[in-house]
Parts: sequence; C-alpha cells; structure tokens
Amino acid sequence: MKIGVIGLGSMGMGAAQSALRAGLAVTGVDPRQAARDAFVAAGGQAVASAAELPEGTEAVVVLVVNAAQTETALFGPDGALPRLAQDAVVISSATMAPDDARRIAARLEEAGMLPLDAPVSGGAVKAMAGEMTVMASGSAAAFDRAAPLLAAIATKVWRLGDAPGIGATVKVVHQLLAGVHIAVAAEAMALGIRAGADPQQLYDVVTSAAGNSWMFENRMARVLAADDAPRSAVDIFVKDLGLVADMAKGLDFPVPLAAQAQQLFTAAHALGHGQKDDGFVIRVWQAMTGIKLPGEA
Repeated sequence: MKIGVIGLGSMGMGAAQSALRAGLAVTGVDPRQAARDAFVAAGGQAVASAAELPEGTEAVVVLVVNAAQTETALFGPDGALPRLAQDAVVISSATMAPDDARRIAARLEEAGMLPLDAPVSGGAVKAMAGEMTVMASGSAAAFDRAAPLLAAIATKVWRLGDAPGIGATVKVVHQLLAGVHIAVAAEAMALGIRAGADPQQLYDVVTSAAGNSWMFENRMARVLAADDAPRSAVDIFVKDLGLVADMAKGLDFPVPLAAQAQQLFTAAHALGHGQKDDGFVIRVWQAMTGIKLPGEA
C-alpha cells in the first residue's frame, strides 16, 4: 500500500515511522530539509511537497497545524490531490473546527476520494510507538480503506459516526480539557514553588495522589527538567482553545475555564514563549511573581 504522510513534525514523524515499521511504502512530505533527512535516515522516502508524492498514492494522512494548511496540502498548487489514486482515503488529522472538517470532506468527495475526519492524540512518544488515539468519523468504505494505516499508527481508533465533523467536534472538546489541565497544572506547581515547597517533592506527592492528571505528570516533569523543547507548543493551545471558544459561541454555550486558559497561553505567547513546550505556560506566573523555576538561574 502506497502511503503519504504530509507533515513530519512531532506527530507526523512518529506516524510515518510507525507506518514504515508496519511494512507500508511510506513517503513523507515536509518542506524542512532536516525533517526529510531524518525520515530518510529511518528508511523512508521523503519529498518537499505533496505534488511530489508517488503517482497512485492510495492513502494519505495529513498531520499539519490547522485547516488552512490541510487545504493547501491537498488542494493547493503543490497539493496532493493529482497524485492520489481514485478512491484513495484521505485522513485529515489536524485539529480544526467541525465546519472546516465538513468542508474539506465535501471537496474530497467531489474529487472522488474517501475522506476520514480523524484528529489524533497521544503526543510525540505515542506517535513514535504507533500508539496514538484516533477520533474518526467517515464512511465505512473510508474506514475499510484506511484500516492498514490506522492499525500501524494507533492502538485505539474511535469510530464516531458516518458524518465528517464528528471527529473534529470530539477533538475540540478534548482540547478544552487538555488546555485547562495544562494551565491548572502550571498554576499548581507555580503556587507550590512560591509557597516554598520543594518542586520535586510536590510533583512526587501529586502524581501519587488523587489530584494528579496525565497532563500534570507529563508536563510538569518537563518543567522539573527545565526542558522547554516543544513537543506541543504554547501556540497550539492559543489556537485550539480559540477553536473551543468559536464552537461554543456558535452554540450559545459558556466556556469560562477554557477562556481563562486561552488567556494564559496568550500571555505566554506575548512573553515570547509561543514556540516553547506548552507546560512552560508556567512562565506567566514566573513573570508575575518572580518565582525561580527548577534548573533556571
């Protein structure tokens, strides 16, 4: 099966390598030479644009930042569409508004493709292990065609319905929780540091007790290690919590906690930390209170 993976970032690289290990013929697409070189070193093929995908590619997963990049990757002047086989499955995995997911799916259907609205979760480590969670909606034919690729990159594939947009809806709700959990994890750690608690001991207590969350355990470990290299950047949650706000506004539904969390990520962006790991939203409290973070002078 000829596979294309568009976007060799933290999630796309893992997905591409997982598909490669499963024996699929994978071509990675990324404009960055370093990303292409890394995938070639892992045994794959890599090209700079989707227009260079092998002719007759049977399945493509698009792991870019947003709906606009997805549309460019598929339908733009250097897009993938002319290189795809008839009835190829297109797995759209960027986090986007449900309306955008429906619009992209409609364009793919008009072109004779099988769209799958399939956002993912799990982070770079899970992606590299082929253990992502996929929140997907689409036709039975799309799921059937995508099955070998989904089996390679995920351990849990949620079939959420036949209509595109359901997967995007579930992912937006998921991002509400993820963003709020990261923000409150940073707030708790910052408060403990300001009050004089030992950060490592605080972490050890919380991760062994009822107040723990996956985000606290994962993100605050990076804060303790002073490791702000972005696996998921602050700016991702500026965007994704904006999607939460937009969806909620359309439903006349209040989301005060999501709104507050978005303001905190926006503040971190304004302080120059937009491309740092999202757990380093904690630097907002550092800027306000002067706390010293572990490993920082």
